[in-house]
Amino acid sequence: MRELSLNGVRIDDTFAEAFDMAATGVVITAPNEKWADIAARTMTGFATSVIACGCEAAIDHYLTPDETPDGRPGVRVLIFGFDGGGLETQLRNRVGQCVLTSPGSACFSGIEGGKRLKLGATLRYFGDGNQISKKLGPTRYWRVPVMDGEFLVEHTTGLAEGAIGGGNVLILGRSHAEVLAAAEAAAEAASTVRDVILPFPGGIVRSGSKVGSKYAGMIASTNNAFCPNLRGDPGSELDPDTECVLELVMDGLSFDAIKESMRRALHAAASFGPENGITRLSAGNYGGNLGRHHFHLKDLL
Repeated sequence: MRELSLNGVRIDDTFAEAFDMAATGVVITAPNEKWADIAARTMTGFATSVIACGCEAAIDHYLTPDETPDGRPGVRVLIFGFDGGGLETQLRNRVGQCVLTSPGSACFSGIEGGKRLKLGATLRYFGDGNQISKKLGPTRYWRVPVMDGEFLVEHTTGLAEGAIGGGNVLILGRSHAEVLAAAEAAAEAASTVRDVILPFPGGIVRSGSKVGSKYAGMIASTNNAFCPNLRGDPGSELDPDTECVLELVMDGLSFDAIKESMRRALHAAASFGPENGITRLSAGNYGGNLGRHHFHLKDLL
């Protein structure tokens, strides 16, 4: 691999390999920002990887009252999965258990156009026959009686079939504390791009994976090449002074959105420089054989 650099940090001439996914989104509103945030964060719990969680979900961005359908503070959540059927199940379960239950909440479509997924169309049955349908223009809503008033929910939300999952940046450095500081800054920068989410805790994952395993039934396992404790193994890609590697993973509604998110992450991490323990930036791929979307780091400089 040809070596590049940014602010004295070595940049591998490699690429992140990403995959086709389906995505949907909802806008959650509440009486104030606190409760909109609580509902959104509860709904996106246990949604880091579609491998085991059924979906990948996180907050996309926060909305001011003049940006929401009901004029209240809001949050836009994006959910990524393999197909629309799986996403519809996730919507029913997550909105039903985490947004319907949250004080003062309402839920609206977060993606317009294209195919539609059921939202209020299934959640309305919680009203036990007391729910009321309202149609404003072409849009149908449901008013479901609950103990603090009513839960207002839109009938459907949109499906984005051209979504992408798996953009990523690897941050390598001399100590856990230094790499974590750079990763936190990179995750914050990457999250400023709309239509992109970073589904792992705080936007960061320490357990980067490879495809397959020596054990039957395991579809993914630890990424040996970037584990410092396995530096002596033949397949290791780590330098002698690398003591920590952290990864950022991005899902997005478009190639350009993920590319910009990765660019901001790369530059934020590189800004720490070798003087702050950051020695190298890379990306994870599987030789280009599994995902058709390739994000080359040299194009982000």
